[in-house]
Amino acid sequence: MNKLYGKMRFCFYRQERRDVKQVIVMGLGYIGLPTAVILAANGYRVMGVDRDIKLLQELEQGKIHIEEPNLNLLFQQVRSEKKLRFSPQPENADIFIIAVPTPAREDKSCDMTNVLQAVESILPQLQTNNLLIIESTIPPLSCEEIIKPLLEEAGHKVGENLFLAFCPERVLPGDIVRELLVNNRVIGGFTRQCAQEAANFYSSFLQGEISLSDLKTAEMTKLLENTFRDVNIALVNEMTRICSHLGIDVLEVIRLANKHPRVKLLQPGPGVGGHCLAVDPYFIVEKAPSLTPLIKTAREVNASMPAFIVEKAKNLVADMDKPHIAVFGLSYKGNIGDLRESPAWEIVKSLRQEGYSIKVFDPHVTSVFGENSAPAAVKDADLILILTEHDEFRHLDYDELAAGMRTPLVFDTRNIIPARANPFSLIRLYHLGNI
Repeated sequence: MNKLYGKMRFCFYRQERRDVKQVIVMGLGYIGLPTAVILAANGYRVMGVDRDIKLLQELEQGKIHIEEPNLNLLFQQVRSEKKLRFSPQPENADIFIIAVPTPAREDKSCDMTNVLQAVESILPQLQTNNLLIIESTIPPLSCEEIIKPLLEEAGHKVGENLFLAFCPERVLPGDIVRELLVNNRVIGGFTRQCAQEAANFYSSFLQGEISLSDLKTAEMTKLLENTFRDVNIALVNEMTRICSHLGIDVLEVIRLANKHPRVKLLQPGPGVGGHCLAVDPYFIVEKAPSLTPLIKTAREVNASMPAFIVEKAKNLVADMDKPHIAVFGLSYKGNIGDLRESPAWEIVKSLRQEGYSIKVFDPHVTSVFGENSAPAAVKDADLILILTEHDEFRHLDYDELAAGMRTPLVFDTRNIIPARANPFSLIRLYHLGNI
């Protein structure tokens, strides 16, 4: 039967299953926990596994660590119905999903330690006709060259009595719950039957289109999707630096260029963050370093933007005595509290290391230092530096905030205050088009 939770615009299909399958989700982070919750809501018996004992204790107490619309609502529902359990160790199941992080090493290659440890931990639990799905982002050929041999060394015949598939997520932080249900999926299998077994599973709750492929094609597809965005962001970020050098308003250039019927430029910003766009392109470079000059250059451009913003902010307060800077936003994107690879966090650390007095306000980040309100952050400040596009910052009265500042300057790196029609008269507004 269908149930609609709260004011959500889509249904979670709680199917009455004659054969209720057990699913193990390895890793309870930004993808693993929402996936486990959605599966539990769709009639599966789900166990979430994570090595973080403190995290497991908090989940058992009904506390979730991820800020996502509707996630807590759904989590509390499946928890009350005892559809979702937690453990530091896996047990026997029908389906295993590995959704652990794959950070980049110092040399920017993929650190697959978490994935390999997860695979090794489930080896004793794997049974005939189990389905193993890798959702963690990994370099191309990893499933065939690294994971499949591990399974076969343990005595399993992949494609015969064990089905191996790679199925990457395509979600946008801030809308994960909805997108896990409605986005299209690419499923790569070691064999066609492997892919089909995974497709049968995902089709039981997924409302988007499912496309079948092989393992390495699916692995590369995930990386290309995020590299495409990183390269396109690098183009406008590089153009920002060029236009700044030449005294041209890059925001106006982009606005006018986007009137071309076949041009859709993105907006520049203080850098690229998150665990996907800022990391995944390196996994392609790792496999073909001599063939990826464009991808490497794009990463270099985007990685250089925090230093560019720091220099521009320093120039704005260069003539002031002991300037104070109020930073609005620490997370890497708007309306979430995710600090992974955040350019805002890098900018704050750089300014502090150079001796600047910094106060930070981020209504979505509570685990680090910061002020609890915008007025507290801007008191006696000489510059408001907007680094994250939270909705809360869009709705502030900056003229009212200016009354508490020593110098009413605003540097908006996210273009949340309309650059072409600044509605505030008491502040002097700088943005990436006029800095």
